Amino acid sequence: MQWEVVIGLETHVQLSTRSKIFSGASTHFGAEPNTQACPVDLALPGVLPVMNKGAVERAIQFGLATGADIATWSVFARKNYFYPDLPKGYQISQFEKPIVQGGKVSFVVDKDGQQEIKSVQLTRAHLEEDAGKSLHEDYRGMTGIDLNRAGTPLLEIVTEPEMHSAAEAVAYARSLHSLVVWLGICDGNMQEGSFRCDANVSVRPMGQKELGTRCEIKNLNSFRFLEDAINYEIRRQIELIEDGGQVVQATRLYDPDKHETREMRTKEDAQDYRYFPDPDLPPLHVSREWIERIKTTMPELPDAMRERFMRDYGLSEYDAAVLTQSRTMADYFEALVDKTGKEQAKPAANWLMGDFSSALNRESIDVAQSPVKAPQLALLLTRIADGTISNKIAKEVFAAMWESASDAENSADTIIESKGLKQISDSGALEKIIDEVLAANVKSVDEFRSGKEKAFNALVGQVMKATRGKGNPAQVNELLRKKLAG
Repeated sequence: MQWEVVIGLETHVQLSTRSKIFSGASTHFGAEPNTQACPVDLALPGVLPVMNKGAVERAIQFGLATGADIATWSVFARKNYFYPDLPKGYQISQFEKPIVQGGKVSFVVDKDGQQEIKSVQLTRAHLEEDAGKSLHEDYRGMTGIDLNRAGTPLLEIVTEPEMHSAAEAVAYARSLHSLVVWLGICDGNMQEGSFRCDANVSVRPMGQKELGTRCEIKNLNSFRFLEDAINYEIRRQIELIEDGGQVVQATRLYDPDKHETREMRTKEDAQDYRYFPDPDLPPLHVSREWIERIKTTMPELPDAMRERFMRDYGLSEYDAAVLTQSRTMADYFEALVDKTGKEQAKPAANWLMGDFSSALNRESIDVAQSPVKAPQLALLLTRIADGTISNKIAKEVFAAMWESASDAENSADTIIESKGLKQISDSGALEKIIDEVLAANVKSVDEFRSGKEKAFNALVGQVMKATRGKGNPAQVNELLRKKLAG
């Protein structure tokens, strides 16, 4: 039987406010346990929550960036459940009236070897407080509770069930991560819990309209774990059904050591949480004037920048989409083009999406941490454009620049000079080498003259080998054809 996978994601984005959502306690990461939990966070008697305006503004920014509807009137609710790290016995969240409704997020995904731009519709994004954290290590067999995170402001972003593979889910999550960091509403630090995904996964026979029974995999804090967990859960559900079993709706955890998910608890539905409006918090009113004021402070958004890159630099939709997946990459590209000129926009894009991105991925670092800065790469691109070096030699120069980042003498010009990598563009010198190659490869010459084009490529290869890769490729091709035509 053929199966269709259906995936929806719920992402908890920690908002970049200095204080918590309903109290003045600090949100700084790394403090000693329970040193950043005030009476409101501890749920001591007689205290009342007060809404953090900055958290609301960040939610509005997200809604504007995704083309969502911003509710001018929304309500906070109590989500009731018992857990040791939830002091109040309930979590303040939003249920029926969230602040952000609808919207969409676009992303680039690889499908059958082709790059596609897709969009996922958002159901909602609502404000809520985080719970504390249970600590299971080094407590002599006991569990400790750290309430520093209790009350940390979160924006929970929920998608429609529109993704159909782990690859799509990861591409969406990466794009969402890039967007919230781009906006400055979240630092995006997944190791510190600033960006965590819950994946709802189900399978159904191909062509069936009704959704299958879903399982939710909680608290995935890396893109690799997200992909691995979804792929495992897909296999688990399909094998279970094909063996005659049934999928039970449940909350599951991913074990990265065993590369498997395991059941945490049977999944609750909304009625199990007994939501009701929080009597301590009045409805949240957001005026149109406030929304418009926030709109004027927004940075240029990825979609708008993508259109501008296509219009101003002549880039393809795919190239522009890749370059605007992160603000640091987009800024780096524009810094490159500022130095090299618009006519070098396409070569600059190719280098960033090729060797530059490969080096970043190999080192597992971000653009901002690159040892090769935009002015340095711009000089390298200029040397390719003016014929000083070939594109092939440029790769060698780039590798040397990357490895010698701490060296003050690591500019492209210095490396080209010290390694003797200048391209041979002197016609006389190239003709002499070509004559020697033709004399030594009579068979290939005869094959070319008898109509075998492949023989020409073989001769080009021999000339480039004789010049140790430093022959100007365009001149080599031109001069070689003239010689063979003579």
